[in-house]
Amino acid sequence: MYKNMIWSLILVLALLLKANSEALFDIRCYGAEPDADISEALTEAWKDAMASTTASVILIPEGDWTLSQALMEGPNKAPVNLVVSGTLKAYRDPAQLPVKSRDWVTINHVDFLTISGGGVLDGQGQEAWKTNDCNKNKNCAKLPINLSLNFINNSIIEDITTKDSKNFHVNCISSRNVTFKRFTINAPDESPNTDGIHIAQSNRIKVIDSIIKTGDDCISMGDDLTDVLIKNVQCGPGHGISIGSLGKSVEEKYVKGIIVQGCTFTNTQNGIRIKTWPSAPATLTISDLHFINLTMVNAGNPIVFDQKYCPWNQCDLNKPSLIKIRDVVINNIRGTSATSDVISFICSKAKPCDNVRIGYIDLKHNGEKATTICENIKPIFSATQSPRVC
Repeated sequence: MYKNMIWSLILVLALLLKANSEALFDIRCYGAEPDADISEALTEAWKDAMASTTASVILIPEGDWTLSQALMEGPNKAPVNLVVSGTLKAYRDPAQLPVKSRDWVTINHVDFLTISGGGVLDGQGQEAWKTNDCNKNKNCAKLPINLSLNFINNSIIEDITTKDSKNFHVNCISSRNVTFKRFTINAPDESPNTDGIHIAQSNRIKVIDSIIKTGDDCISMGDDLTDVLIKNVQCGPGHGISIGSLGKSVEEKYVKGIIVQGCTFTNTQNGIRIKTWPSAPATLTISDLHFINLTMVNAGNPIVFDQKYCPWNQCDLNKPSLIKIRDVVINNIRGTSATSDVISFICSKAKPCDNVRIGYIDLKHNGEKATTICENIKPIFSATQSPRVC
């Protein structure tokens, strides 16, 4: 308790010391109270920060704060730091959202944004998970994402936790030069469709030094994506780090320049996975991929290229994927697998995987024999692989 009080005092003093150069907008000055919805106070503080011509700080102090929903729009005139030191709590019932089609916390069209403060965005998704069938029902009710970031540039999200989202924890869409640092995601492995961070239509995105525990992909990547660095991320539980699924829309654009480095996968359903749909119209290329220095701790399917991705029999497997995977480096992958197939390259018959370079591999299956699957691929080898690949 005293530690938290000291930290809060230090934070407030630091903000006051910077007040001569940064405008401070404390939600309490806009009428925010712990026992009431703070959405109006936060919205008004945000508007004043957007209008500020000097760098500004929006402060959500320590304590529990109820937030029904927030839409925070730019553009801004100067850098802005949203300091979340307390715990924001969503309504448990998604039907209570004021705007059903909108996510819980949405930030659009902002440059030089910082979100920091050590606080928590608690989506309180336990009740919503019970009725979530979106993995097999195309017409399921849309559930809110904890934090939706759209058209965000030159920004950093650090020392923040998102917890128990009803849907994805974070969307980062149509954004440039955004870093997630010391970012924590926390949800149980039985929470459905709760991807940790979903990135698409963006470039120069980094996720570094972060911990992701959730019920779906720790990080998922969509189309039109370039220059992504995922480094020193602890993933698990969860479904691993995925590119895709891709291929369903003819408008999808290429994915290029993805680095996954120094990450650990613990008790995940998968490690690294690429998913493309067969019998789908998209013809994009997925290229310039680097999967290096990865550790598997009882991770299922440590390395998977699945170009026959077809959950719930929603496609025709007789029509191969038209997506090309090429220019891939896989090196220094070690640890233990929960499945016997430790590497699975199921590439497209129509567009075989090309220039896949495999270095050192040391993966074991609970002390038993580990196996690999190879379809429509001719890897280029260096170093040694255990088990032998292809």
